[in-house]
Amino acid sequence: MAGHAKRRALNAAAKSLLIVGLGTSVVPLDSAVNIGFPAIVGHFGLAIPMIQWVVIAYVLTQTSLMLSFGRIGDMLGYRRIFLFGTGISTLAFAACALAPSFAALLAARIVQGIGAGLILSCGPALATSLFPEAMRTRILAHYMTMFGIGWALGPSMFGLLVDRFGWSAVFSFRVPVALAAFVLGWTLPRRPRSPPEPFDAAGGALLALALSCLLLALNRLRPPGPDTALFATVAVAGFLLFYQRERRFVRPIIDFGHFRNGDFTALNVMNTLINLAAFSIMLLAPFYLSRIPGLSLPVAGLVLAVSPLGVVVAAPVAGRVALSCGPRMIALSGCGLCSVGLFGISLSGSAADIPILVLSMAIQGFGLGLFQVAYFDIVTAVMPAHDRGVAGALGMATRTIGNVMGATVLMLVFRSLRGSGAEADTFQAAFQATFRIAAAIPAGLILFDLVRGRGP
Repeated sequence: MAGHAKRRALNAAAKSLLIVGLGTSVVPLDSAVNIGFPAIVGHFGLAIPMIQWVVIAYVLTQTSLMLSFGRIGDMLGYRRIFLFGTGISTLAFAACALAPSFAALLAARIVQGIGAGLILSCGPALATSLFPEAMRTRILAHYMTMFGIGWALGPSMFGLLVDRFGWSAVFSFRVPVALAAFVLGWTLPRRPRSPPEPFDAAGGALLALALSCLLLALNRLRPPGPDTALFATVAVAGFLLFYQRERRFVRPIIDFGHFRNGDFTALNVMNTLINLAAFSIMLLAPFYLSRIPGLSLPVAGLVLAVSPLGVVVAAPVAGRVALSCGPRMIALSGCGLCSVGLFGISLSGSAADIPILVLSMAIQGFGLGLFQVAYFDIVTAVMPAHDRGVAGALGMATRTIGNVMGATVLMLVFRSLRGSGAEADTFQAAFQATFRIAAAIPAGLILFDLVRGRGP
């Protein structure tokens, strides 16, 4: 009888996990927006550089608020934050699709960033709260699998939709997904009410200011100017003020005591840098594919989906072998495979090399999936159970910062290597060299970890 009750409870938890995965999937599906950039530029009559604000408005909002949302989730309950996130996202997707002007689209993207920040800040914590603590690693692996599925569907499925229905499809087709997650989210189990806790609103504002200015400074690095220095200065000042305030606050947004652990700090730096290297695919592979004669947009989208499909395959593998291998070994193995995959991409030279490109992207994605599961497992183990929302938000925030750094740093590298030439040979040489530099980053992380001789 007890065994039957346990199975029923696990089945109910599994259904709840699928709801969390459904709601989470609308965020990585945003990778499809890049496919719609040319159509958005044409529809609103924009200068091409203006399209960057479609990304900036969304990423800045999401990243700057995520840690604060994680703390609020720890205080009020992850189910409530999930419902807010999916509900706001539903409205935001509809507003983006129906935007009558570019300014209205940007405003809707800011609202979409709020919804995404709410969903990602509570997603890992909500998923693990549904199951016994002993199953934490496996559940995080399942969560990353569902995240990877959304990431893979973005460029592959929406390439077809944009071809058929236009740029607004990247938003309108997510409305029913977010709405279904919102409606089904009401069936998620409620957490017992916790005693009221104070929230550091001033600290949250300082953190949002500092993170926003950091991302803007990174965006202005190509080429740097006076505004770059201004944003960087405000970011440093904001972080220092935030740090001083959090040390005095009774219930800080994030406890900086965890960063006295060198292994914990190193792991978060590694997550940032491995995502910096991984972003080279979304940044440069589309340009490579666009130079292949006769390759359609939907087929290019399918090729770009190979890396996130590698994450989908790797996540459950990491969950199964975590107990026998340990998360640190899984993380280092992931770094190694990422390095091999990125170096393999650098060997692509022509249309005939698409098989090499696809295989290398699959290896890189598999390595990234291994690393991400191990990373989230270590972070959630180090931080207390009542800080699970902050732990998950920290993982998602460092991932996003790594992507933004990759978009800036790797493009600077590519442009400097290519110089002023426009011929195909110049592009190919710069493409290959940039990917070799990207491959050196995870290889360097392995060397760094081995030299330190420690790790979780």
